[in-house]
Amino acid sequence: MNMNNIKQILFTYRGLSGLLFFFSVTGMGFAYFFYQKFLQLEPCPLCIFQRVGLIVMGIFALLAFLINPKKVWSRLLFAFGALLGIGWSVAVAIRHVWLQSLPPDEVPSCGPGLNYWLDTLPIAQVVTEVFKGSGECAEIDWTFLGTTLPQQSLTFFLFLIVLVLLMLVKSFNKD
Repeated sequence: MNMNNIKQILFTYRGLSGLLFFFSVTGMGFAYFFYQKFLQLEPCPLCIFQRVGLIVMGIFALLAFLINPKKVWSRLLFAFGALLGIGWSVAVAIRHVWLQSLPPDEVPSCGPGLNYWLDTLPIAQVVTEVFKGSGECAEIDWTFLGTTLPQQSLTFFLFLIVLVLLMLVKSFNKD
């Protein structure tokens, strides 16, 4: 199989859906096994919210891959669902990068923690509290080549947005 055949398969609607699902699973696996288990880094609330968006994107990508819809509106539905999921992750990652860029005296104080909020508050208020940020989300626990985890995540999510946008464009093709 030559490079042209690989491009023809990967850059179809179904191929992009499969690729997005693969990157979703790979990203989640890397976050869990490398960051959490190997480096012993516990995810902050914003990290968890970024993962939720990645999971949503992965679910829509998996469904698009398995169903492989032929109608444009069906393809667009799955592609927009994936875009909403990864768009959520991008927005949360941007907020996270911003929080980490604040001077120490402007960082919000640490709250009671995500588990407490989930047990005691309605979900809408939990989302509001998480987006206010907390001191734990502003901590920089680990860097790689001078980039923080939220910066690395944002780069990964922006790459995925490009793939989802390609998926949207491919929604109109009859492949």
